[in-house]
Amino acid sequence: MIGAGQSGLATSYHLTARDIGHLVLDANPRPGGAWQHRWDSLTMRDVHGVADLPGDPAPPRSPARANDVIPRYFAGYEQRHELPVLHSVMVERVVDDGGLLRVDAGDRTWFARTLVNATGTWTRPFVPFYPGIDEFAGRQFHTATYPGLQALRGQRVLVVGGGNSAVQFIGELAPVTDVVWVTRRPPLWRDDERIDGLAAVTKVEERVVAGLPPQSVVSVTGLVLREQEQRARELGAYDRRLPMFDHIESDGVRWADGRFEPVDVILWATGFRPALEHLARLHLRNEHGGITLQPVRGNVQGATTSAVDPRIHFVGYGPSASTIGATKAGRTAAVAVQRYLREHDADIGLLPA
Repeated sequence: MIGAGQSGLATSYHLTARDIGHLVLDANPRPGGAWQHRWDSLTMRDVHGVADLPGDPAPPRSPARANDVIPRYFAGYEQRHELPVLHSVMVERVVDDGGLLRVDAGDRTWFARTLVNATGTWTRPFVPFYPGIDEFAGRQFHTATYPGLQALRGQRVLVVGGGNSAVQFIGELAPVTDVVWVTRRPPLWRDDERIDGLAAVTKVEERVVAGLPPQSVVSVTGLVLREQEQRARELGAYDRRLPMFDHIESDGVRWADGRFEPVDVILWATGFRPALEHLARLHLRNEHGGITLQPVRGNVQGATTSAVDPRIHFVGYGPSASTIGATKAGRTAAVAVQRYLREHDADIGLLPA
C-alpha cells in the first residue's frame, strides 16, 4: 500500500484484521498524512469533520491546531494497532514485472500481488494558468503553502477559488486585511452545516465509475458560513468580483472590460489533483484522463478497484476522497484484496524483494 493518511490507515487496519501480509509505504517522515503540512491557524474547530478510524474515535472539535492533533491521533493509531507503516519512503514508480507489481523507491524495491493506492492529492496543488502570472511582482501562495494570517496582515489579498479553503481564508483574513474574492463559477451555498453525505458521495462515485476525473465532494455539498466567518461576511468580503479576471499584471489583476484591482498577494485556493504519477507505467488512465473504477452494487463507496487492472485499488480517490468516505473505503478495498488473493490461491499480498 502507498500512503498512510486516513484512507491508508483504515485499509491497513482491515488488511491486518484479515491476516493479509502487507506494508504501508509513506513519503512523510512522520505520521499525520497531509494534515501535518496544514497551516498553523487551522484548528480542530475549523476543519469540516475528521471521521473515526476503525476502532478509534476521532479527536473532538477544539481550539487546538489540526496539524498537531491529527498527526498525534494517526501516530497513536499506528502504534496501538501495530500497523506495518514505513515512513520516509518515496515511491517513484510501480511497474508490472512478470505478473507481479514491482514497487521502486530509491534503491529499495518490493514485489506485490496487489496494491492499494492511498496517496491523496496534497502533493499535487493545482494553479491555473493566466496570462501574466509570471510577471506578478507580489507574492503568490497556494493552499498547500499558505503562510498564515500574520504573514499577510495588512496586505491586499486576492483569493482565487470557490471551495472550503477559500471561504476559510477569507474568514480569517478579512478582519485584518483587504480581501478581493474571485471564482470561476458561482459559489454553491447551503443554509446550514448539515450535509447529505450519501447523496454527495453517490454523485462523485458516478463520475469515477464512468471513467471521468473525480470532482471534489464540496462541489456537490456546497458551502456554508460558520460562526467564525460571520465577521468577514459583515465586512462584505464574500461579495465576489464578477466575472473572472482576464490576466495578471505586475501589481494586480485586470478584467477584459478594463477594470483593475491592485493586490499585494494572490492566494490560489484552486484545489489539488490526484497524486498518481507513480502509477503511469500501468496505463490505468482512460481517454477522459480519469481512472475507471468498478462499481459495487449497493455500496456507493465501493468503487475502489481499477476496471483495467483488478490488482490495483484506490482509496482516498473519487467517492472516498473525503475523510468520511476514506474510512469506509478502507474496508471495501481490504475485502477486494482478500477476494483477489483467494481467487489466485494466495494469502498474502506482499512478497520479499
